Amino acid sequence: MEQAIASSNQVQQRRDFLRISTVFGLAFAAGLLKPSDVFAAEWNNKAFEAKNLQDAFAALGAGSPAVSADISISAADIAENGAVVPVTVSSKAANTEYIAILIEKNPNAMSAGFGIPEGTEPAVTTRVKVGETSNVHALVKADGKWLVASKEIKVTLGGCGG
Repeated sequence: MEQAIASSNQVQQRRDFLRISTVFGLAFAAGLLKPSDVFAAEWNNKAFEAKNLQDAFAALGAGSPAVSADISISAADIAENGAVVPVTVSSKAANTEYIAILIEKNPNAMSAGFGIPEGTEPAVTTRVKVGETSNVHALVKADGKWLVASKEIKVTLGGCGG
């Protein structure tokens, strides 16, 4: 009996997948959707290869961002395992369009970048690697201006090389 239920669920999941795939395929073919509407934004290789904050800011076009209280970083003050540190960044700045997470002492400063579609809540949650005790920076582009907030995270074990 359980096998019949499991088999039925698999068939239903397969049908749902085919329906969704067909709808997206037709939308692409009709020109209603472009791949850039569905898939990740253009990859900024220079920003992700930057070895320090200033180079990452420059690659993103941020220059010298202003410190802002409209950006909040939520993460543990002490990370027991630097290899997987949960971080949440949210912005109260109007018209937030981009959020990046940078870790000051990592071999490559930029850890993540997120395009924020208009009309969505400007908040992201992810896990980052923090090589050693370091400042984590949230860089936000809102209304054409670059804003930043920082939080120190102390690492007690592991990370980028430990």
